Amino acid sequence: MYSPSEEIKSKLDIVDIIREYIQLKPVGVNFVALCPFHREKTPSFVVSPDKQIWHCFGCGRGGDIFSFIMEIEGIGFPEALRILAHRAGVELKKYDSKLSSKRNRILDILEIACNYYHHILLEDKRARSALDYLQERKLSLDTIEEWRLGYSPDSWDDLIIFLKNKGFKEDEIFLAGLSVKKENGNTFYNRFRGRIMFPINDINGNIVAFSARVSPEKELEEKMGKYINSPQTLVYDKSKILFGLDKAKLAIKRENLAIIVEGQMDVITAHQHGFKNVIASSGTALTTDQIKLIKRYTNDVALAFDSDQAGELAIERGVREAMKLGCNIKIIEIPVGKDPDECIKNNPEDWINSIKEAKHIMEYYFSKTIDNVSLDNIENKRKVVAKLLPIIARFEDKIEQNFWIKKLSEKIEVEEYLLYDALSKIISRKTTREIKEEISEAPKITLSRKDKLAELILAILLKFPELFEYATNNVSTEYMRGWYNSLYKKMVIYYNNIIEKQDLNIQKDFYFNFRQWLTKGQEETVVRELDRISLLAEKDFYNYKLEEAKQEIINASKELKKIFLMERKKEIEKLISQLEKEGEEDKVEALLTELKLLNEEINYLT
Repeated sequence: MYSPSEEIKSKLDIVDIIREYIQLKPVGVNFVALCPFHREKTPSFVVSPDKQIWHCFGCGRGGDIFSFIMEIEGIGFPEALRILAHRAGVELKKYDSKLSSKRNRILDILEIACNYYHHILLEDKRARSALDYLQERKLSLDTIEEWRLGYSPDSWDDLIIFLKNKGFKEDEIFLAGLSVKKENGNTFYNRFRGRIMFPINDINGNIVAFSARVSPEKELEEKMGKYINSPQTLVYDKSKILFGLDKAKLAIKRENLAIIVEGQMDVITAHQHGFKNVIASSGTALTTDQIKLIKRYTNDVALAFDSDQAGELAIERGVREAMKLGCNIKIIEIPVGKDPDECIKNNPEDWINSIKEAKHIMEYYFSKTIDNVSLDNIENKRKVVAKLLPIIARFEDKIEQNFWIKKLSEKIEVEEYLLYDALSKIISRKTTREIKEEISEAPKITLSRKDKLAELILAILLKFPELFEYATNNVSTEYMRGWYNSLYKKMVIYYNNIIEKQDLNIQKDFYFNFRQWLTKGQEETVVRELDRISLLAEKDFYNYKLEEAKQEIINASKELKKIFLMERKKEIEKLISQLEKEGEEDKVEALLTELKLLNEEINYLT
């Protein structure tokens, strides 16, 4: 019977999972990409659909689908298991002690709370005015179901009692952000009371928080604000969440465009009308982490923020982050209504046209800065330059910089060289923090020539098992060290077992059969290195024919043997020197004989 992790692996393709995070390109039987875990210019990240593993030959990370999700999401195995189980349609026992991490307990609480709020909205008369309000906002019942909107009754403890009856503790409910401690610190009350509940999901569809709007009939008397949101918790950091991205990510990838709006209603209305690539920053400026999430699916971003002062500020901050990470940015100027929600409801065609007519970010800034300004005034020209040059400086592409400098020169009638001079000063004033890359450099993995040769031989043997006979006769296990030695010994043992059984078709499924044999022996470390070497084999020797591979292993084995002999020669010379000092003439004579033979063999190999 499959374990949950084995069942998940059997139902998911590692290529499909990783492709949701980074852009993969097919190379031979595998896929390659720029590694998401370190900065690099040449792809060294390899994914094998055949073996269902991945490895980066730049930073050394690697593994299966679970290790990839753990690395890229920054989570532990129980959380990765939960995420992948959801994608695979595998049901996990909710309270299995093996999975009962604090984070998963919180996710369970939030999921049950969402179901509770949703049921109240649709079935409880206390939510009648809230449901009427949503339908007045032209949300269909299907949309309300899809987004799992809910209602929190005007009660101090109904949710807490409900969750405690489900087996959760008050401290856990508090850590999920659903309750507040009273001043005495001993008792709790509901955080959300008498509010329309908007569940906030992470990119994997897990509910991590709520945004709560006051009921319309209480709007005038409400003192806590029209909207209140969940606090930061173990599962919720608003700087790393984009509302609706879990539902929009496939459309964003398909259309190669992410449209970012401010509010939840903007997103829900857009999706209801078929505009599925719309997500929300939820009223905050875009952060680096949010932009990185978007870049998993597209580099093209269109901002459709409100045309008030707060919206202008949000655009400015969002543009700064997006440009820093190399996004192509456009601005959607909404022609009718104050926000996308109103625009779409009034006339969806207006929204469609506004997307088509979205301005390049610099066109938007040129328009905002220069229109309705007298450029006969030298002071106004200085203000225009002071506003636009720092934005132009953010472009990494020199061609793009040149294009906008030329346009600015024409607009304000100032020589280009003067603008370039000012631009260079702006760039030179950038602080180290502003130009610092968010993604770390890859740690330098330096292998000795001996280890590189050992890797090459092992990789060729995995790719061409027919060459084992040559290797066993010409490559001694003592030529290798560390785990290379361990892996080679086990490969030789396994090969000899095959020969004894007279299974001459050794190439068929050699890697898989050998790996299964290793796994039975619980050789986890060696299995990890086997996976890495197998990907190296496919990466470096994919197009090799058997004769070419044999020549490679002949050359490598000779050089490896020579290095081994040279090392042995140095050991003997050191030992001879030591024994001569101790007067051990008989031992010295024997070592001199061995040294002579070593020199002859080294000369033969040279």
